[in-house]
Amino acid sequence: MIRRTIREWERIGYGSDDAEIPEAQADRLAAVARASVFSGRGGEGVLEHGRKGLRARGVVGVIATPGCQLEILPKIERGGETNVTDATLRARLIHMLAVTYDLPIEAGAVTQLGWQRDTVLELLIRLFCARLTDAVRQGMPRHYLEHEDELPALRGRLYVTRQFSALAVSPQKLACRFDALSPDIALNQVMRAAVSKLSRLSAAPDNQRALRELNFVYADVADVPPSGLRWDRIVLDRTNRRWQDLLSLARLFLSDRHQQTSAGTIDGHALLFEMNVLFEQYVERILSRALAGTGFRVSSQGGHRDCLYDGDMGRFRTRPDLIIRQGEQITLIIDTKWKRMTPRIDDPKQGVSQADVYQLMAYGRLYDCPNVMLLYPHHADLPADPIRQSYSIAAKDADENLIVATLSLAGPQRDHKNALQQLIRECLGAASTLEARGDGHDVISTATSVFSYSQY
Repeated sequence: MIRRTIREWERIGYGSDDAEIPEAQADRLAAVARASVFSGRGGEGVLEHGRKGLRARGVVGVIATPGCQLEILPKIERGGETNVTDATLRARLIHMLAVTYDLPIEAGAVTQLGWQRDTVLELLIRLFCARLTDAVRQGMPRHYLEHEDELPALRGRLYVTRQFSALAVSPQKLACRFDALSPDIALNQVMRAAVSKLSRLSAAPDNQRALRELNFVYADVADVPPSGLRWDRIVLDRTNRRWQDLLSLARLFLSDRHQQTSAGTIDGHALLFEMNVLFEQYVERILSRALAGTGFRVSSQGGHRDCLYDGDMGRFRTRPDLIIRQGEQITLIIDTKWKRMTPRIDDPKQGVSQADVYQLMAYGRLYDCPNVMLLYPHHADLPADPIRQSYSIAAKDADENLIVATLSLAGPQRDHKNALQQLIRECLGAASTLEARGDGHDVISTATSVFSYSQY
């Protein structure tokens, strides 16, 4: 099995060395990438298939073909953070996935998954297998389902219509209808579908062994294709609440809404995530927790106001990444950007796109919001402290402000939550501040505060 790992926007050349990839395998990987929902019109939204090698773009995850796996890890530094290992980036990616998709990954257990030797895909499969094995040992959920059968003795109630039609000439048999405890329910069908799919994806021997054992356990459950699964029939109650985390993992593997997990008729599979979207969703989840118990609330991809009108017909509908409201009033609009900010010495605009600035100014006008923000991931080339740069819009000392800020993704989740709390406190401090209550929740109190933004 050939396993190669690269980072976003990096290139891997053709060849037989450990740092290269055989051209024949690269062609197969590129074909799978072109089948992805992220491939774009030119078919190179995931991988650029060049004459001398493959180049990753802004999509991360794993692309697999028979005998080869290519892992793409998140990286925005372009030469910065050269001392960060693949294991660290892999752990960072899985942490973001865990928060975004409600995956059952505890910080204390991650070292047992094998960050050094396996790809993101194999790590998630290993986690799923371990959790599912433990769950079925405690008992597979079963429900009473109605069955029909022809038996020598009556069980349940007689199916009169069938008895006196199809069995009219066979009086030794009774057409019975009865309820029996069965494992063939929607929840177990989802688990079997996930096991079946992962059996085709995994290349790690220990994962393959665990998946074979689970396939045997689910032998009495119908093998339903992912498109035919009845998610709406799954009801979690106190008797099966422990399956909620497993259901989140299974949904991640089986759903094609946010990532592509199969390549149709092409002999290969992929588990891919667009980093722009993942970063936005991660910030939204952490920000929701940071604002819990306050008068603020956050919503993603909302608004839907039109820029222009042709009579009564609206044109160019807008969807800001994140909108923060206090009651019904919009107080802050955040546009997340998975891009690299540059130090001022390299670029007076710090890598901020003029188009992004225009977009945020339009959001402020359309939504009557005095504060708009561009939020970038922090990286090693920047000063140690997070960036908090405030600009007055259109005029000096104007009431409308555009804030350029960064969020560090290093460290534990609580640091990210605290950083976002502090960021919102600073941005909205002139009208209100977040204060900690004794019970650990936050409340809103009116105040007049002045915050200075770091400049460099």
